[in-house]
Amino acid sequence: MAADALTTDWYKKSASQTRLAFGQALLTLGALDPDVVILSADTQDLLGVREYIELYPDRFIECGIAEQDKVGIAAGLATVGLKPYVCGYAPFVTARALEQVRNDVAYAHQNVVIGAAASGISLGVSGGTHHAVEDLATMRSLAGMTVIVPADVHEAYKATLAAHEMEGPVYIRLGGRTPEPDITDPDAPFTLGKATELRSGNDVAIIACGSLVEMAVKASDALKAEGINARVLNMTTIKPLDTEAILKAAEECKGIVTAEEHHVTGGLGGAVAEFLAENHPTRMRIVGLGDTFAVIGPTPALRARYGMSADNIAAKAKELL
Repeated sequence: MAADALTTDWYKKSASQTRLAFGQALLTLGALDPDVVILSADTQDLLGVREYIELYPDRFIECGIAEQDKVGIAAGLATVGLKPYVCGYAPFVTARALEQVRNDVAYAHQNVVIGAAASGISLGVSGGTHHAVEDLATMRSLAGMTVIVPADVHEAYKATLAAHEMEGPVYIRLGGRTPEPDITDPDAPFTLGKATELRSGNDVAIIACGSLVEMAVKASDALKAEGINARVLNMTTIKPLDTEAILKAAEECKGIVTAEEHHVTGGLGGAVAEFLAENHPTRMRIVGLGDTFAVIGPTPALRARYGMSADNIAAKAKELL
């Protein structure tokens, strides 16, 4: 797909935020495919799709704050061959509309792409109702659902384009209004189900996704200064999971630390643990939010409070040596 040629300024307009990179990719897809349709639940600015609406008003549906209706309409559009992209807040499109996502989209195996912004605690000051710390657990439990967690705008843009060619439902987990620094190689192709090694090392392995990939890299660099070589894997897709990279890390390292902006149950850590329990039992530590709801506050402060930090990842890695 020669999509990049259509929106050469997508990177600048993304402003280091994956949610806006998703919107820029939709602008590209709108130019390439007349079957692409966007559905919003009062999320035009959240996903940055106003330019798309100006260019393709007949291929945009504003459903209002009615996530269940939005997902149901998207499933209906997919049945007649259109390519619906759903824009939503992660906590609402996954929890409030879970029945429609399960029955209308996943059970019917419709080609619907869900762009879920404001995941994790990225909207920290909005409070617990706007935190999405269970979405990976619910989405990856749905049969046939592909689950992607970009680490930066490059992966978010490429994953959104790649989802256009995938069969079945796709969930793309995006961040909030907190800038997300570049982590990945902008020239690397997006390959579904493949992790990327960002740091080499055989003492311990850190497997992270989304916003905590940055923290994993910082932890590895800090450990390096102490003579500890920590491998870092960016697990961009939670489902399908790169079991080959996980097994290799388990065989070559003394233990594995997972890190995610999600509850410690059911997300990336759970997926890795489930695989290793059956195939190569391995000492592990899972970094994420414990069995609690996060309080209200700035996202960086909340990450530090609940241990989703580079310091805690490094500390957990040392426990495995």
